[in-house]
Amino acid sequence: MEAQVSIIMGSTSDLDVMSKAAKLLNEFEIPFEMNALSAHRTPDEVEKFAKGAQKRGVKVIIAGAGMAAHLPGVIAAMTPLPVVGVPIKASLEGFDSIMSIVQMPPGIPVATVAVNGAMNAAILAVQMMATGDEALMQKMLEFKENLKQKIVNANKELSEVKYKFKTN
Repeated sequence: MEAQVSIIMGSTSDLDVMSKAAKLLNEFEIPFEMNALSAHRTPDEVEKFAKGAQKRGVKVIIAGAGMAAHLPGVIAAMTPLPVVGVPIKASLEGFDSIMSIVQMPPGIPVATVAVNGAMNAAILAVQMMATGDEALMQKMLEFKENLKQKIVNANKELSEVKYKFKTN
């Protein structure tokens, strides 16, 4: 089984956040890999990874990083694959991370999700891959319908909550 998505984090201290992407990909039965690579501490390994990902069958890269958060952009500079950046809240409420990831020069895009938004990064990766895979698109449509159903069910439960001045 070859990885179709690669989850990269700046260090294993980001695992709590990035595991949300892994859980969603696992739920969709999409083969993935997880690695810790640092744009600053292991730049040679980052380059080797980024330049070889497509040849290994990877279709989308999810890269999470905190603080300076250069990892997603550095990877995007060295691969033709789509890169989804996950800003990690490591300092400054994650604002430093988000600014580092979204401020990319023309020609080196990084799709960026919310701070600590690894689950949304995985959803975006699945949506990208589903454009060319009808079975995966069907799974995504079911996933979206389940999200809708959760809110419908929540409103049913809320209708049972009683307060003296509640009108619904």
